[in-house]
Amino acid sequence: MLDRQSLLISPELIDSAQTYSEYRVMIDQLLAEGKTTGINHSESYLNYTKMNVQRMNRWDKMAKISPELDQIVASISSPQVWLVITEAWCGDAAQSLPFIAKLAALNPLIELKFVLRDENPALMNAYLTEGALSIPILIGLSKDLSKELFVWGPRPKFLQDRLKAYKLDPQNITSKEFADGTHLWYARDKNKAITEELTSLIASTI
Repeated sequence: MLDRQSLLISPELIDSAQTYSEYRVMIDQLLAEGKTTGINHSESYLNYTKMNVQRMNRWDKMAKISPELDQIVASISSPQVWLVITEAWCGDAAQSLPFIAKLAALNPLIELKFVLRDENPALMNAYLTEGALSIPILIGLSKDLSKELFVWGPRPKFLQDRLKAYKLDPQNITSKEFADGTHLWYARDKNKAITEELTSLIASTI
């Protein structure tokens, strides 16, 4: 039986996928045209995207890699491909992608690429989170794409559990208040949760 990535993640997909810098340039170009990624170019989605650019700019400067995780990533001795499924308007993506990009940059054996969720529905459907099209999803793969090494996303476990609880009982908290609380948590956490989660996942591939 073929693994899901053998069916869906081809060399052609990786070749056509974007680097982090290309992804960022694309977002800036779309915003200059009054657009974002996907088909929803509403004012709210444009505002989400503009906020996300600010968040990514901040984390590009401020994100820190722990010495332990730095050492683990540096010790990767076989080439890996890290593929991220994302969209420009996604708040969780903006909070984690700069960290992932800094991490991948630590080792030249890691090829980091980005694809858009809504342009790759079959791929997204293979990486659902409890049935939802949640992003970002980071997929670690062997260089020949034949083996899935790890999967992370769409957000740290604490936030995923918080979201599940909110959906069960919103407790009179508006969606905006909930989202504001999520981004406040990211600011206070300073990538500690994603550091812990990726440390164990990446270490398992060595």
